[in-house]
Amino acid sequence: MRTRKGNTKRGGTWGSRLTGFTLATLAGSVGSTYASDGNSIASGAAKHAIDTGDTAWVLTCAALVMLMTPGLAFFYGGLVRRKNVLGVLMQCFIILAALSLQWVLFGYSLSFAPGNGFIGSLKWFGLKGVGLAPYPDYSSTVPHQAFMIFQGMFAIITPALIIGAFAERMKFSAFLVFTILWATFVYDPVAHMVWGIGGWLRNLGALDFAGGTVVHINAGIAALITAIVIGKRRYYDKHPTPPHNLPFSVLGAAMLWFGWFGFNAGSALGANGLATNAFVVTNTAAAAAALSWALLDWRFNGNPTMLGTISGAVAGLVAITPAAGYVGVAAAIVIGLLASVFCYVAVGFVKHKLGYDDSLDAFGIHGIGGIWGALATGLFAAKAINPAGADGLLFGNPRQFLIQLAAVLVTIVYALVITFIIYKLVDVVIGVRVVEEKEAMGLDLTQHNERAYTMLE
Repeated sequence: MRTRKGNTKRGGTWGSRLTGFTLATLAGSVGSTYASDGNSIASGAAKHAIDTGDTAWVLTCAALVMLMTPGLAFFYGGLVRRKNVLGVLMQCFIILAALSLQWVLFGYSLSFAPGNGFIGSLKWFGLKGVGLAPYPDYSSTVPHQAFMIFQGMFAIITPALIIGAFAERMKFSAFLVFTILWATFVYDPVAHMVWGIGGWLRNLGALDFAGGTVVHINAGIAALITAIVIGKRRYYDKHPTPPHNLPFSVLGAAMLWFGWFGFNAGSALGANGLATNAFVVTNTAAAAAALSWALLDWRFNGNPTMLGTISGAVAGLVAITPAAGYVGVAAAIVIGLLASVFCYVAVGFVKHKLGYDDSLDAFGIHGIGGIWGALATGLFAAKAINPAGADGLLFGNPRQFLIQLAAVLVTIVYALVITFIIYKLVDVVIGVRVVEEKEAMGLDLTQHNERAYTMLE
């Protein structure tokens, strides 16, 4: 549902028929008219000529999303022990390198080329046929390669999110092979099913504006299964492992928040009203979730914490991602507030109750936040915001909520099963986990022969 139609103007506002804090308030007021250049929130007549403004916006957003991977490196890197910080940074940067090549060689083709309902073909192998003219089935006003590279940045950051689940204990060689296989056999098929022309879940009517299922549920479930299978960190239950450099994590969270505007607003694929709506609700949900988590910390732990606040911000960004092009400001506030509640429970209670070591809460934030965001889209989506989308349950269309639920369940099952198979295959061939002695020394020295700091451990 990411295809952008041509621009039209719409007059009138459906919200004027309702009063008070009603469902119209949750959708957000769309307004009565738009600018005279035709940049309405939704698009109408298809255009096939390159629009320089749209192209500049999409390329800028691709750069913003690229920045999110180094941002994630700092976010995760600050949370691990200092003997492992370079290992985390290296894992994020090698993903940026390796998957940039995988994407242009065959990843983009498997994700977006015409194929079947499950996966694309290799028609666009090596970007053959992916030129500088628009490809109207995906975006009619930007070059096909601009769309391709924007989508490539999503494909890069998604497996990087999984790092948070197995941080401090995976061999670098195993990590590299696992990541390339996961991107090829998990990310690419799910991206095609949800976003690709002819994709099964797309044809079913599933709404995922910028990656709730494709990115966050996909990576979150992979994070959960890898955390369980690889096992707990050495002495996990006996020694606390506080963040070694919380300011690094704050910087990383700020970079993620900044880059997320490209993630969500860029998914409008044009410099238009829909991009504006996505930008505004993205910031709103993140703010609501950051505040919500800080208040939860204050209530249950006695103090509002910096770590909790940035965790909440990321949870809100995750949750609004699938809904950003379909909901208004009031719904974004609800989505953000509840995202922190659900993720806080998963991180603070469920993880400890079940005993798995999701080191940096990749599942607790991305998995749970993504599930909530996808389902919330089925509740709060409104065609008043985006006529190319659908109304949700609260706007008289319970079928959309059931479709969202089906997409969530399909993604969970597929990601869980295939991730498990890939992990076991890599473990048999290479061996996934570092030996106990190397884990005690830290991955910086044992995997990369480097230290982040010139001091004794």
